[in-house]
Amino acid sequence: MRPMRSSNIALSLGIILGFASFSSAEVTVWYQQGQEPLASTTSSGSAAAYTGAAAYNPTVLTAPAPPNPAISTQFAIQLQNGGTPGVSIPQSGSFFGFSIEMSVVNQVLGKNSSFLQVPFLNLMANLQQRSGHVQIRVGGNTQETATLVDSIADGRILEKDIASASNPTLTPPLIFTRDLLYMLRNISSLVNVRWHLGIPFNDTSNLRLGIAEAGQAILGEYLIGLQAGNEPDLYAAHGHRPETYGPFDYFGEFGTLVTAMAADTNIPRQNLLIGPNLATGAWTPEQVWDTGFIDSYHDQLAFLAVEHYPTDNCAAQFNTGAAVHDPQATFPDFLNHTSGQLIVKPYLNSAGIAQQKGKQLMMFETNTASCGGFAGISDSFGAALWGLDYAMQMAYSNFSGALFHVGGQNVFYNPFTSPPTNQSTFRQWTVGPIYYSALVMAEALGASNNSQVLDLGANNQNIYTPAYAIYENSNPVRVLLMNYITDSSGANNITVSISIGGGQTGQANATPASVKVKYLLASSVSQKGNFTWAGQTFGTNFGSDGRLEGTEDIQTITCDQANNTCAIPVPAPGVALVFLNDDAQTETDGAPATTFPTTALTKTVNTVTIDPSILSTSNGHSGKSLQLGSTSKGSVSGAESLRNKLGGVALLAALVSGAMILGRGIAQ
Repeated sequence: MRPMRSSNIALSLGIILGFASFSSAEVTVWYQQGQEPLASTTSSGSAAAYTGAAAYNPTVLTAPAPPNPAISTQFAIQLQNGGTPGVSIPQSGSFFGFSIEMSVVNQVLGKNSSFLQVPFLNLMANLQQRSGHVQIRVGGNTQETATLVDSIADGRILEKDIASASNPTLTPPLIFTRDLLYMLRNISSLVNVRWHLGIPFNDTSNLRLGIAEAGQAILGEYLIGLQAGNEPDLYAAHGHRPETYGPFDYFGEFGTLVTAMAADTNIPRQNLLIGPNLATGAWTPEQVWDTGFIDSYHDQLAFLAVEHYPTDNCAAQFNTGAAVHDPQATFPDFLNHTSGQLIVKPYLNSAGIAQQKGKQLMMFETNTASCGGFAGISDSFGAALWGLDYAMQMAYSNFSGALFHVGGQNVFYNPFTSPPTNQSTFRQWTVGPIYYSALVMAEALGASNNSQVLDLGANNQNIYTPAYAIYENSNPVRVLLMNYITDSSGANNITVSISIGGGQTGQANATPASVKVKYLLASSVSQKGNFTWAGQTFGTNFGSDGRLEGTEDIQTITCDQANNTCAIPVPAPGVALVFLNDDAQTETDGAPATTFPTTALTKTVNTVTIDPSILSTSNGHSGKSLQLGSTSKGSVSGAESLRNKLGGVALLAALVSGAMILGRGIAQ
């Protein structure tokens, strides 16, 4: 394995300066942080009036009314020790991962191999602490035309050809350098991230294998998969293949890749390929399996994979001419247990085939809706509930992993979003609801890599109150309870009575004396930001450095051992993760807690630090004796001219000290 390019990794943090500016020809005006006139401060207004980036869209939808007739708000769950039929295959705590569009890695991961994004490292460290490691795919539509080059003129790690963008999502061709791969390797040296990459598949007559060669040389064992073709069933519709292109054509092109890789001595590991990566558009997975795909390429396949979004917002985002979905009317579709079940249903047969063939099936790219998701849905608490339920349903249905997609500033569904480049010195990151789903999922499955999931069909299969049991070594260790309903009156809060053993099975009662419970909470499914997981939060837009803030609140609930029940309340809306014994909670600790500080400063010109005690007593100065200067380095004439013109009229510049958030150190 080649060594890391830089042993001293400078880490960037998305908040260094505490102020922002705009300037005219003669005067610069400064605004205090939080008072600048930016669209992100908007709290209300129609989506049509908002012209900023989709990632910060202020649209808040109306939460659906409670169901009528009302649900049963009290019900029981009976669990047994020693084996339960119907549980899933063993699952890893890293089940819930991320798919990052290749064109935005320099925004999300870092600028290059020696300048990494601290909030991203902290977000991954949170998951590593709970599950042991994180899996991330770098790819998407932009991988298909990506070309590895020795260098880029401006020194960047990637460059987009915006003028040649294609596809309904306006995907730009890319060039990238090896430094992008060194960046991934350096991230893995700090947090245990395993990577999936994609081999360009736009021209299989002239395969470009540079990413496979360099990826293996640089990433070593941290490279766990190489995707071969991204949504090939959409190639014809997007104009990338003839209209007659079908499953057998993909089968043949995959074989061409296998032959080319076998002849390349710079690709020592031949068993990392991922296919067929269908969007389940024009084809079904069964049509690919019928070609003999799995048996023919069994030795080269690391994973079988599909990609699926339950709906799309392409018409609104890219003017495709199709019918536009109304987010308010669509919102209820995401707020019940049926949603995840319907998404997974077409793949149940494929999950069974994968087990028969000794392969893992992955949901390689997914999220709320293709083409960026929906304002008010994808960025709401409802999406956190939906993402968690959907991921648990995939685990129960014998998928082996699910990667939720991360785009740029122009999408609504991001699990996490770095601030716009021109605001990165004074803004922090935005953590979306899907990241909360990942955090809860990691704790629900834990770090044992031996968790089995069961959909309990709770509350007589009620779609608004699903529940899952998580087993290890045939015994229940955790229970996940959900409530999709929004009702501030408390009338739709639920109470779930959990019992272990006893019942009609002849088992002795095994209900513990008490259980620990963590809650994922918000006031409404339509709420944006400030969700809490066990009392801690990542705040609102531009509010996070990737670390949970606040005091952790783990509640202890005393059980009724005489009646063999533990009564667990779940607010409307909310999620409760119940730890049935102390080991079940400590097993979610996959690694020591780690946070990362910044060791590099940007924008070091025009920064000011003022003692707050001095600033607080500075009112009333006339300004006549102040030496005015320019905010442009090396120039003072503009400000001096302005002072002369104003004849000594007082100017007050409210300057706020720069801020640097320090963590507890860098893991080595």
